[in-house]
Amino acid sequence: MTRATQILLLRHGHSTANARSILAGRDKTIGLSDRGQSQANALADHLDGMKISRVVISPLLRTRQTVAPFLKRHPDLEVIKDPGIIEMEYGQWSGQSLARLSKKALWKSIQKNPSSVRFPDGESFHEMLGRSTETVQRLALPGKTTLFVSHGDVIKAITAHYLGLHLDQFQRIAIDPASITSILIHGDQATVTQTNNTAHLNEKVVGPTQNSLGGGSGAKLSRQR
Repeated sequence: MTRATQILLLRHGHSTANARSILAGRDKTIGLSDRGQSQANALADHLDGMKISRVVISPLLRTRQTVAPFLKRHPDLEVIKDPGIIEMEYGQWSGQSLARLSKKALWKSIQKNPSSVRFPDGESFHEMLGRSTETVQRLALPGKTTLFVSHGDVIKAITAHYLGLHLDQFQRIAIDPASITSILIHGDQATVTQTNNTAHLNEKVVGPTQNSLGGGSGAKLSRQR
């Protein structure tokens, strides 16, 4: 029996933009926060236990930093940087605070009917969905495990696609920083076996995840760590 193809979707760790509640977009200077770096180190331990054959990375700094500790341990692992899984192009919204953006008229459509939205001077959710799912289908190694390191909205859209959900429902999915989502594909059948797994981080958090544009910054850390 042919072995299933496994797709692992890893969101980058907590970033400096997450810490400031800013929509980073494709800012090449945004890296991991101290919390994000700790997450990257924890991820390296967790990923060591998986038989990963290929790593596909969004070209942005925060995704590269997230997987760097793992790749340092596996220098011979195949690594591909592909813009197909880069962050959404938010256009004029990039670099602005989420609190300010949430007051704009377009915000309601983003939350309720994202399939109708194109960002000012940016891309549409349909365009993002198309190029990201094409990349996953093109670069996932058949019968093996491929790790894709990407961004919150992108991973939510890919996950919704494999769940058979309409794009307007993708906001129902939470994807926290440094979380892992797993999808198994066998023939023309796909099974989402795990979503938004953060157990490997060993973080003490309080309150539910605040899901928002860009994927949000995830649950807040408990002060009693």
